[in-house]
Amino acid sequence: MKRYLRLYAAFIRFSFSKAMEFRIDFFFRIGMDIIWNIVNISFFWILYQHTPLLGGWTFDQMLVFAGGVFVVDAVHMTLFSNNMWWLPTYINKGDVDYHLVRPVSSLFILSVRDFAANSFVNLLMACGILTWTLARYPSELGAASILLFLVLLLVGVVLHYALSMLFIIPTFWLHASGGLREFMWATEQYMTRPHGIFQGWTARILVSILPFGLIVSFPTRVLFEGPSLAVLLHIFAVTGAMFFFLTRLWRAGLRAYSSASS
Repeated sequence: MKRYLRLYAAFIRFSFSKAMEFRIDFFFRIGMDIIWNIVNISFFWILYQHTPLLGGWTFDQMLVFAGGVFVVDAVHMTLFSNNMWWLPTYINKGDVDYHLVRPVSSLFILSVRDFAANSFVNLLMACGILTWTLARYPSELGAASILLFLVLLLVGVVLHYALSMLFIIPTFWLHASGGLREFMWATEQYMTRPHGIFQGWTARILVSILPFGLIVSFPTRVLFEGPSLAVLLHIFAVTGAMFFFLTRLWRAGLRAYSSASS
């Protein structure tokens, strides 16, 4: 574990030094993240000018949900997004070879080696927005409920990572990731909308097969409705199953991988 922590600390130092070499890009990306946050809050504000409830939630509750979305998205962009963008290229060029010979997990190093320094600034802003939405909430939420909400958001981060990787790993067999990436970007938008607005099979799919509804909507639901053993077991069971499937698919992909030396 200490070896992994030292290695990750080295990744972070290198990423910040690299980001400072391209400062225009660094601040441009921060500006784009700010605009994304403003657009999403404005979207819900406009909707609530025409209805008091959306998916069973008030505007104050929806702001907390939006703050959770910002945090989960910012964590994903900071830790994983750049790495997932380049992974298909590494697979097709045979550059995965360099990481298979290292004395650490290839899945770990290829998932987190590029720490996005600019998105880390956005993560700080997202945490500030979430803190503000919780502080302004008109009712008392309780420290224990907020702590459970934050823990479930971290579980949502793991689930989001697993789902995203499951769309990338088939590159080992398909050798092209464009279609899968576009499908992933389209489906992960469901994470940014409250699960309560969906009905029927769409709602069921979003908590089982493509469980984007579990990432932020269910933690927010637990915060406002109180913990339910069935809901908590469902969140942890689906997240565990997805991560288990991810590790098995990764190993199968490595067995099918055509290295540069083959």
